[in-house]
Amino acid sequence: MVEISIASEVNDDLVAAFRRLVPQLSSSNPPPSAEMLRRIIDSEASTVLIASDETGIIGTLTLAIFCIPTGMRAWIEDVIVDSAARGRGVGRLLNEAALDHARSAGAITVDLTSRPSREAANRLYRQIGFEPRSTNVYRCTL
Repeated sequence: MVEISIASEVNDDLVAAFRRLVPQLSSSNPPPSAEMLRRIIDSEASTVLIASDETGIIGTLTLAIFCIPTGMRAWIEDVIVDSAARGRGVGRLLNEAALDHARSAGAITVDLTSRPSREAANRLYRQIGFEPRSTNVYRCTL
């Protein structure tokens, strides 16, 4: 049984989980330190969702909710499901919980990006209601 919860405190298990999970998403960015996790969890703009089962933390997703002149918006980032737990619906549960949380916070849209090579993730996003947008995504590395 997988349980989805909101991370409310930083402890050794959470730090260890991010040390294990982040390299499964990105080889160019190190896992966050305990202090960085504290900053993320304490931020009013960020909600860290955690998927756990009897073995411990098996996935995470970060939801950013913010106000702009055109309304309350949300953005899903860093969806990571442990490779050993993939195919069990963990990504779906995390995303559905994020959508519910964004809706209850008053967000009118939720956006995310996903690399085309992540075929299973892209299928999932379409299945739960995300649609590709006709837009360019730009990034400026600082």
